[in-house]
Amino acid sequence: MVFLAARPTTKQGIENLMRKWMIATTLAGLACGSKPATTQPPAVPAPTAARPADAPREITPVQHFAGEVLVPGVALGFAVELRHDGGTNSGTLEIPMQGAHRLALTDVVIAADRLSFRLAPADATWTITRDATTGETISCAFVQRGHSLPCEVTPIDADTFASFGPSRRPQTPSPPFPYDAIDVTFDNPSARIRLAGTLTLPKGDGPFPAVVLASGSGAQDRDETLFEHKPFLVIADHFARNGIATLRVDDRGVGGSTGDPKTATTDDFVGDALAAVAFLRTQGRVNRKRIGVAGHSEGGLIAPAAAARDKSVAFVIMIAGPGVSGRELLPKQVERIMAAGGASDVTIAQAVAEQREVLEIVSKGGASEATRQRVREILAKHEGASAKAIESQIDATLTPWFLWFLAYDPRPTLRKVKVPVLVLSGRKDVQVDTDQNVGAIEVALRE
Repeated sequence: MVFLAARPTTKQGIENLMRKWMIATTLAGLACGSKPATTQPPAVPAPTAARPADAPREITPVQHFAGEVLVPGVALGFAVELRHDGGTNSGTLEIPMQGAHRLALTDVVIAADRLSFRLAPADATWTITRDATTGETISCAFVQRGHSLPCEVTPIDADTFASFGPSRRPQTPSPPFPYDAIDVTFDNPSARIRLAGTLTLPKGDGPFPAVVLASGSGAQDRDETLFEHKPFLVIADHFARNGIATLRVDDRGVGGSTGDPKTATTDDFVGDALAAVAFLRTQGRVNRKRIGVAGHSEGGLIAPAAAARDKSVAFVIMIAGPGVSGRELLPKQVERIMAAGGASDVTIAQAVAEQREVLEIVSKGGASEATRQRVREILAKHEGASAKAIESQIDATLTPWFLWFLAYDPRPTLRKVKVPVLVLSGRKDVQVDTDQNVGAIEVALRE
């Protein structure tokens, strides 16, 4: 289940596009599990003598709720605080597994028989109906971009609501650091853009081996921040403490980097990685002959492509990198994620078959009007899929990035790589299946 439309959809392939086909909507962001309430709903106070038993309840100044938005096999947890103060209503939303906290709500309605609120950046609205006398919740409705999904909600207390706030991430490095971390900028002349990042250097004169870190799909900052985790910062810290320099960079259009990610493909991002390699060669404390590229997810496509294009790249690290084309990878992704979410074999088979059909249409027809019409007809079969949601779905899919990703087979590129390659994969990874991808990478590298 995907949720917040808070970042560009151009590069959402490996992490997000499976889910877009699975539920046939453009709820954009990242799928995640729920964080259940840890306390029972508070007891409803008994009517007082001043209020007849059948009279509407008074409006509580501050109310807290926890709930889930539901799709087949997946549930996304949230918590909300609603405030009524001097005739003015306000609210904040927490979605902890997306790292989304203190999101301001608009159009907040607080009445005895109804609560409603809207998250404007995501074009998402919740409506909670309840018994005006007892306050008991009757139903919850969720609508985003014209697409309706069921939701569940229950009252919680203030302490439980607070537990949905930002999590502590003890693995995130904190100063003082026994190395140098320097903010830098450099150009990719062929793309006419400027990239910004952080160069991390061990103490001393060097020269040190160095690694360029290439991020996964989606517009990522230099730390590849996700769910409040900062994996590239953690990796850079570890490398620096062990005598290895790193350069981690904001993606195009993010942070200090310029460029338009909506018009770029993975092939363009290979150029950005090579511009980073070229920059490292100008640094006196870096060993020019020992510069490699490490990539995560989509970055696992970028790293070997950089080594195939520039023979001076000394090594490659692929972290959850694809070894097959997008057209092969995405159906497996559907299967793994839906199975992990508890979907039935029949439901999974139907979703996989539908996705294969759509991918074949897109692969053959590209971004043509004929393609749009055929995909439109398939998505229209989904109950509750509005015309607006379907068109947004199609627009997000028929992008330069996705069409390139769908067609690109990494195996011919891997055959050209003649430097050491470290391949890392996780058995619990449902995005890039180990059995499907690692074996294909090994075969290609040996050929």
